Amino acid sequence: MKDRLRTELTASMKARDQLRSSTLRLVLTAIANAEVAGKQARELSDDDITGILASQAKMRREAATAFDGARPELASKERSEAAIIQEFLPEPMPSDEIAAVVATIIEQLGVHDAGMQAMGRVMGAVTPLTLGRADGGVVSAEVRRQLS
Repeated sequence: MKDRLRTELTASMKARDQLRSSTLRLVLTAIANAEVAGKQARELSDDDITGILASQAKMRREAATAFDGARPELASKERSEAAIIQEFLPEPMPSDEIAAVVATIIEQLGVHDAGMQAMGRVMGAVTPLTLGRADGGVVSAEVRRQLS
């Protein structure tokens, strides 16, 4: 995944695409920072990189929302950056598939009668399955709906 990002960065630099180049540089910097964070430097897996990409895209969407109205040019730039990052993420998971995954996990854990006390256990099991494919807020809302 990291090699693909670097290859895309090189191609965008050759094409003189400033927005794409700067966005990919920011993403690669976030990945490098995550690799050296903590006590030991380590190579990140593709799943870890997908998580970083998802959080970077979410940051851009939230910033675009914050800039709406007062700074439309910055909101537009943030949305463009989010679209570039989204290209490297897997296809978004449809809501019916999210509901099916949550129902399966609740059944596997046997917590359908536990109510909201099982929220943490269910989210802990569902999150790795939906990472990068579904927004955490949407997943959380579905878990709440099915547990209550």
